[in-house]
Amino acid sequence: MTGEKETITCPFDFSEALEFDPVLADLMRRDTPARIRLPYGDADAWLITGFDAVKQVTTDHRLSRAGIVGLDYPRMTAEPIVSPESINVMDPPHSSRVRHLASQAFTQQQVDAMRPRIARLTDLLLDEMEQDGPPTDLVRHLSDPLPQHTVLDLLGIERQEWPRIEESVHQLLVVGADNRETAATAKADLTAYFGKLVEQRRDSPGDDLISAMAAARDGEEQLDDRELAVMTLMLALSGQDTATCQISDITYLLLTRPELMDHLRRRPETLTDVLHELLRHIPFRKGVGIPRVALEDMELDGVRIRAGDFVHVSYLTANRDPERYPNPHAIDLDRPTSPHMTFGWGGHRCIAMPLAMAELEVAIGRLVERFPGLRLAVAPEEVRWDTKTIRRFPLELPVAW
Repeated sequence: MTGEKETITCPFDFSEALEFDPVLADLMRRDTPARIRLPYGDADAWLITGFDAVKQVTTDHRLSRAGIVGLDYPRMTAEPIVSPESINVMDPPHSSRVRHLASQAFTQQQVDAMRPRIARLTDLLLDEMEQDGPPTDLVRHLSDPLPQHTVLDLLGIERQEWPRIEESVHQLLVVGADNRETAATAKADLTAYFGKLVEQRRDSPGDDLISAMAAARDGEEQLDDRELAVMTLMLALSGQDTATCQISDITYLLLTRPELMDHLRRRPETLTDVLHELLRHIPFRKGVGIPRVALEDMELDGVRIRAGDFVHVSYLTANRDPERYPNPHAIDLDRPTSPHMTFGWGGHRCIAMPLAMAELEVAIGRLVERFPGLRLAVAPEEVRWDTKTIRRFPLELPVAW
């Protein structure tokens, strides 16, 4: 069992295309978890990197997300992204209740019913891209608008409100210290806006996700207005986060590794499996997300964790664990299907994962089908990448066909 350890300063600011962060790679090669110092927060944290150990952290009741509320916990952004009422900082059984109710809006049946709307939005965007003609920017035409339009459309938000919401959501993801006040204001404005929207949908429900979540029941249980408003904010955030980045990142890989595109064109029925292998491989964010705090002394992955210690996990390193994935840094389209951690794990796995997968399947499937000659219009090294947020994605993806 390891005692006191040196603290490693981890800016986690690596932004070179989709290469794996060398600092993370070094941390995952260590025999036991490291103590790390992040850009913000008044304490160090333990970093857990292996798949099984990450799995344990995400399911162990002795490690609490709720316990970090009100603390200046170690994090990547100046202003904490999550609201104190968010499901992301709840513990069971409260989180189980909220997740169970909210997830009723994201069953496979519900998502299958949403697919025609996603396909319609995708085709409209690809029509515009085709009309614009090559070369043009795939990020502007597809990656940015599709997930945002999809989630805002499904939430039943008026189209004229979309630009304002998209801008406010973007402010929450910027990492600079000078963004703290802007991000805090944006979060408060969005929460208030969605609060009013929830009240309206209670009175006059429609064919949208807010109404579906408001109608969700488990016996006498249902989501209250504040829970619904925060859940709506989380969904709007995810609309400008994971799926947005992943459409661009996946397309970048397909266009820079011709064997991947060839495989997909020859065997379009493997699309879902291909997407999961690419999602496992892609370092979709910088560093780490939301930590947990230890409620009691415990032993974890060869170290002694003391009550009050913060514990971070890396889903990125878990996705590259050689004990789970042979030759983990390679993209292997014949790799046996095995669940990955890109959408999280345990009690905080993304409840909207079925929706995100539907978006990716429709977007990538339609793109490959409609533009058989699709190629990068610049050399790969000329693609500019985001350096200002916690995400990893190309700012522009110039394409031709």
